Amino acid sequence: MKKSYQYIFWDLDGTIMDTYEGISKGMQYALAYFGIREEDENVLRTFIGPPLRQSIPEKYPLNARQTEVAVDKYREFYHDGGMFLCRPYPGVEAVLKNMARKDVIQAVTSSKPEVMCRKILKHFGLEDCFDEIVGASLDGKIDTKEAVLEEAVRRLKLTDLSRTVLIGDTKYDVQGAKALGIDCIGVTYGFGTRRELETYGADVIFDTIEETERYLNGGE
Repeated sequence: MKKSYQYIFWDLDGTIMDTYEGISKGMQYALAYFGIREEDENVLRTFIGPPLRQSIPEKYPLNARQTEVAVDKYREFYHDGGMFLCRPYPGVEAVLKNMARKDVIQAVTSSKPEVMCRKILKHFGLEDCFDEIVGASLDGKIDTKEAVLEEAVRRLKLTDLSRTVLIGDTKYDVQGAKALGIDCIGVTYGFGTRRELETYGADVIFDTIEETERYLNGGE
């Protein structure tokens, strides 16, 4: 039986915003500091979703100290304007505003640093659609999707998660939701794939934001 959700958690990268340009250029800037030239779009896309402290050393021979420098360089680029090299996916703004007028609580739950999430949403006039904005902490204490979701639950003082859902586009969203014990709606217009979302157990999967909205409103 389909549920009626009271709390809707939204991923940011690949779900609300197409952030590929800013993230890819930021990674190229960070890697160039170590003399690494990365032009493969498929590789650059893999940095969208997981914590950079995890994904960078998986792909390049950088030790822990060098990885921290790379993260700092990436953030340097992002803070200098790279974070605004993005745009909302078509139709997402309307859906967010429609849902904000209903009796539901909406929150952003992103592995991107929270300070950046807030600036991006404010820049695009979307900040007021959300009751809470939760992202990773710059010190790395809140870094994974699961940790971000746990922080959102804490801030919203949730005790019953049965009417809570996460909307996201990658396996990291599904894994985080499953670890917390909440439902996950997968969307394929972002950076993940339908096969990936199916493999990791998304509860339902939609190709468009309009289909997602209909489902949230009780339609099939």
